[in-house]
Amino acid sequence: MIHELEYGSKKISYYLDFSKRKTLGITVTPDMDVLVKAPEGTPQKCIEEKLGKRAPWILKQQSYFLSFYPKVSEKQYRGGESHLYLGRQYRLRVIAAKKNEVHFTGREINVYHNPKKTVKSVLLNWYRYRAKEKFAEIAEPWLQRFEQYGVQPEGLFIQAMSTRWGSCTAKGKIILNPELIKAPKACIEYVIIHELCHLIHKHHTSKFFQLQSLLMPDWEKWKNKLETVMA
Repeated sequence: MIHELEYGSKKISYYLDFSKRKTLGITVTPDMDVLVKAPEGTPQKCIEEKLGKRAPWILKQQSYFLSFYPKVSEKQYRGGESHLYLGRQYRLRVIAAKKNEVHFTGREINVYHNPKKTVKSVLLNWYRYRAKEKFAEIAEPWLQRFEQYGVQPEGLFIQAMSTRWGSCTAKGKIILNPELIKAPKACIEYVIIHELCHLIHKHHTSKFFQLQSLLMPDWEKWKNKLETVMA
């Protein structure tokens, strides 16, 4: 059941679930949902008092997850446009052709397409192909490094996500948003490290951030860069 709590000028929506447990638990998911699990029979007043005390933390967590929201601007996919690739802007050149393919020259992104395919679909397919190849290359040394922690991910997967740059499943799958291929290499490394850390520490605890800082001391710089470049 969805409820709302007013906290200053903000409203916090939360899902309330009663179960046979002794304590009240509050969780903020990567999708920014607030989940509250309370012992059966807990008065609503007690629940809201606890939520009120935890409101600053809830809003901070939601703000943190919001930073992973891909804010890539809409493009028209026309010749002359500027498109990102690995953190740099490149001019898009569109050429009518019989075969659909993309040639990256280091200065331009040349898109060859026939009338049956849109420029957008051809370019997005290329981005996805490059993402699969480049992410594996960037992740490899980090996967090897995490072996010292006894961590062996089930695999690295590419999946379009509207609100996240990456995720980690309970079974150890590391999933990355193909849009990340537009970001600088260090930003991609940051997301990979972040998700790998979740294989050791499920939640954003102090131990999670200690490990992330140990592996990438300047992670906040690249997190902020990701938000700026992809805005």
